[in-house]
Amino acid sequence: MNSKIALVTGASSGIGLASAERLAKDGFTVFGTSRRGASAGQRAFELLALDVTNDASTDAAVGEVMRRAGRIDVLVNNAGFGVGIAGDEETSIAQTKAIFDTNFFGTVRMTRAVVPHMRRQGAGRIINMGSGLGLFPMPYMAIYSASKHALEGYSESLDHELRTRGIRVVVIEPGVTRTGFDANVLEPDSKLDEYRDVRAALSKRYQDLLAAGDTPEAVAEVVLQAAKAARPKLRYPVGSVATVRLLRRLAPGLVDRGIRKQLRLDQPARKSS
Repeated sequence: MNSKIALVTGASSGIGLASAERLAKDGFTVFGTSRRGASAGQRAFELLALDVTNDASTDAAVGEVMRRAGRIDVLVNNAGFGVGIAGDEETSIAQTKAIFDTNFFGTVRMTRAVVPHMRRQGAGRIINMGSGLGLFPMPYMAIYSASKHALEGYSESLDHELRTRGIRVVVIEPGVTRTGFDANVLEPDSKLDEYRDVRAALSKRYQDLLAAGDTPEAVAEVVLQAAKAARPKLRYPVGSVATVRLLRRLAPGLVDRGIRKQLRLDQPARKSS
């Protein structure tokens, strides 16, 4: 194969699907992955079965790509999920571990499986799908936000480790994106009546923000930019995230008040009985 080889996790829908299609359109040979493997329908890339929470599954998928393509030039760590809007105490430790096992440790597993091949090649690009919530807080989505904050620190540290090996690590930072992501969230398993009203209000507010969010295709364009850049940046914010990042550095108090105002969090809380 003369084209560059890209491996994109979580490529059955949303940002992962859009990214795999955009890379393929640009000439990459793309292998996408999904927990359920290939489904009916035509696509511009092959879809492999992969569960990023399973070491054997991760090794098997990477091994299959190496067997068939001989190299991996770009890894897009996109697989992930979130939880429904809820207070932190409404999400069990078991659910918290499950979120980190996919959103953070899944990225670590995939990276560790691919890096030895990139190191032998002397080149490679690892693109981690972060979030604007890895930069600033999202009340009532604390665990998801924490998983993305962890990804930011991991990616920046790893980039320093691998840069002299010809491998670069970058983070894509989308804001609210119009995908099916919100339809597949893990609902909190320890709901409390004390949070019922705020859950309902914030869920409605989030749907309003989602309707005005970026498209998966807009994020995919940034993924392509990060994959092809001769001198890649560490972080690639998408849409309004760049503005919020600048504001938080220059006026953190203003951003703090803005978050509370936008989400209408300063309403008196209903006291528990």
